Amino acid sequence: MTIQADLRHVIYALSDALDLVGVDDIGHGKRVGIMAYECGRRKGLTGPDLTFLFDLGILHDIGVSSTQIHRRIVGEFAWAGTGPHCDLGATLLQEFKPLAPLALPVRHHHTPWEELITLGLGPDITWQANLICLTDRVDARLMVHAAHDATLAHVEEIRTEIRDHAGTMFAPDLVNLFLETSRSESFWLMLEPRSIQSFIQDMLSQGPQYLASMGDLRQLALIFSRIVDAKSPFTAVHSLGVAGLARLLARKLGLDDGSCAKIEIAGLLHDVGKLRVPDDILDKPGRLDAQERLVINTHSFETYQILRNIKGFEEITPWAAYHHEELGGGGYPFRLDATSLPIEARLLRVADIFQAMVQDRPYRKGLDREQTLTFMEDLVRQGRMEPEFVDLAASCGEEAMVAARGGH
Repeated sequence: MTIQADLRHVIYALSDALDLVGVDDIGHGKRVGIMAYECGRRKGLTGPDLTFLFDLGILHDIGVSSTQIHRRIVGEFAWAGTGPHCDLGATLLQEFKPLAPLALPVRHHHTPWEELITLGLGPDITWQANLICLTDRVDARLMVHAAHDATLAHVEEIRTEIRDHAGTMFAPDLVNLFLETSRSESFWLMLEPRSIQSFIQDMLSQGPQYLASMGDLRQLALIFSRIVDAKSPFTAVHSLGVAGLARLLARKLGLDDGSCAKIEIAGLLHDVGKLRVPDDILDKPGRLDAQERLVINTHSFETYQILRNIKGFEEITPWAAYHHEELGGGGYPFRLDATSLPIEARLLRVADIFQAMVQDRPYRKGLDREQTLTFMEDLVRQGRMEPEFVDLAASCGEEAMVAARGGH
């Protein structure tokens, strides 16, 4: 079964999740991609070569899920701790054939030019990696000034700082190219939110469609689930476990293969909105206070906002986004009741709660199967969960525990 979805459209929509890590500024990857594209255009590149540079820009931080690391990366011009997220990003991209050519430039997008030229990567990869290094550092400076609505007032200061690093951090020819490209005010105004959205629409209208297979979508969803789950040591396999258990429950319930495959994708992506939740809330070694709970409760709406833009995800989006809704309307963030909740969303909620109970958390050890079912039976008594779904989970026996812990 194939969902009618253009793979590039899916990638661009999911890149919104990467930008959520910025919390207060959510356009970093797109601005880097636009600047890289414009530099490539000035250089004389066309067609697929320009698309490659934009894709490289929007995905260059695919290895970052921590808000603390993001703040260090954008807050310091040169930081020694960039290696792990570059390596993770390259590994994730390498595992997905359509994006594998981005892997090496991503691995080296924080490598200074004077070191980069000694690695024997070839001129194209060296140039691509250093271009992203340069535009990434430009945007780091932009973010500092944008907080005070003073971007244009600091353009020459930013350009001078880039010029000062020619021959060390950046290739001299690349610095000259950037200085030529960024002379006009329009270059900088193109990086504002309204202009970014127009730019993305233009990118999506270019080139042939790539109709994604279910295998493509599952693999892409798996990549993004790993980014989300890496955000906290206490969510190491959460999305994978929810997806596996949801698919198991759907199969046991007798849903068709297509629905089982789609509910697995929904499970892998159900928490992408959590990338906007600060690390200190997710990792808090105790119960959340009221304000922290309000912050974390936004995550399923962020998931909805990301997935709703993907043509072909019309069913997957609500299944994923409704995983905290309850039968009587007491869930969040939409306050839906049983009449509005599709069965797949209900299954996903069961899988989400089951997996959360068996996984270790900051304030408690993971529960065993009997304890988890007892907890869920209490939800049934409160009218917050259907008894037949708890019975369904119980009927899966140890297979449910294996799936919830990320097994197969």
